[in-house]
Amino acid sequence: MTITAAPAHLHDGYQTGTRTMRVVEVRPLTDAITHFRFVPIDGTLTPYQPGSHLIVQAGATRNAYSLVDDGMYPDSYGISVLRKDTGGGSQWLHTNLVEGELIEIEGPRPMFAPVLDQHRALLVAGGIGITPILSHARAAAREGLPVEVVYSYRPGQGAHLDDLRALADHPDVTLYEATSVEETVAVLAERLAAQPLGTHAYACGPAPLLDTYTRLASSAGWPAARVHLERFTAPEQDPGDPFSVSLADGTAIDVPPGVSLLERLLDNGVDVSNMCRQGVCGECRIPVRAGQITHRDYVLSDEEKATGDAMLCCVSRGAGDLVLDVAPTSPT
Repeated sequence: MTITAAPAHLHDGYQTGTRTMRVVEVRPLTDAITHFRFVPIDGTLTPYQPGSHLIVQAGATRNAYSLVDDGMYPDSYGISVLRKDTGGGSQWLHTNLVEGELIEIEGPRPMFAPVLDQHRALLVAGGIGITPILSHARAAAREGLPVEVVYSYRPGQGAHLDDLRALADHPDVTLYEATSVEETVAVLAERLAAQPLGTHAYACGPAPLLDTYTRLASSAGWPAARVHLERFTAPEQDPGDPFSVSLADGTAIDVPPGVSLLERLLDNGVDVSNMCRQGVCGECRIPVRAGQITHRDYVLSDEEKATGDAMLCCVSRGAGDLVLDVAPTSPT
C-alpha cells in the first residue's frame, strides 16, 4: 500500500492565498500547548499533503504552524501551538485567540510531505514536533501503510497523546513513547536498526533530537535519501564570503559578509516574501538564472540544489556573481 496525496482535481478552485478564517476551537492540550481550529468565512478548505503547514498572521508576526490532520477531505484546519516565554506570534495566539475570532491565514503549503511510493515509514517526534508527525501518522493509518511512531516528550508535556494512542489501536500503527533522553536514544537506535530495507524515516523536533536521529540513522546504515526531517530552527551560520548579484533589470547589488541576500534585496526594493530567515521554511525561494550557489538551507532537496535554478535568499549565498530572475517592485 502506498500513501496517497490529495488528488490533483481536488485542488481545482481551492485557495491557498491569504484569506480570513474563523476560530472554531481553542483547546488546551498541556500547560503550554493549545490546539486551534479554523474554518473559512467563505469558500471551502483546500486538501493538503501530510506534513503541510499554515502561515498565520499572529499579531505583527507571520508564523508557520504544521497541520495535524491527514489532509484528504478537511472540514477545518487544526494546528497545535507551543507558547513561548520569549513572546512573538505563538504567545500572541495564546493570549488573543478565542472562539469566534477572525484571523488571516495562508496555505496550506507542503514542505514536509511523505514520499508517495513508500511502503513503510518510521515517524519520530520530539515535543511540539509531534504536529507534522501526527499528520503523517493519520494519513498512514487511513491508507493502511505500516508505520511506527516514536514520540519523545517530557513528562506532562506530551501533546496529542490521546490521538496517538487511539491511532495505535490500528493494526498498522505502532507507538513508542519515551520520556527521557536516555530512553529516547535507546528507542531510536532500536527502531532504526529494526526497520526493513526500503523504509522511509521522518523526524521533527528540537535540534538535539534531530542530531541524534541523523547520527543513529547513519550508524545503522540508512541512505540519506530515506532520512527526512523538518527543523524548527537552524544552526547558526558563519558570515560567509562577499558576492554580487545582478537583477533582471540590470541592477547590481553587493552582498558583504554577515549580511543576507534577502536583506540586500529588500533594501533595493525587491519584494521577497519571507518568514523564518533561517533557511527552514522555504518562504524566500527565488529563481536564479546563472551563477554558482552556496546552498545553506534545510528545505531544498539535493536534486533541487544540484539543478541550481533556485535558492533561499535568507541564508544561501553566491560562490561568485549570480544573475537573478527578480527585479525591484518598489522604489528604494
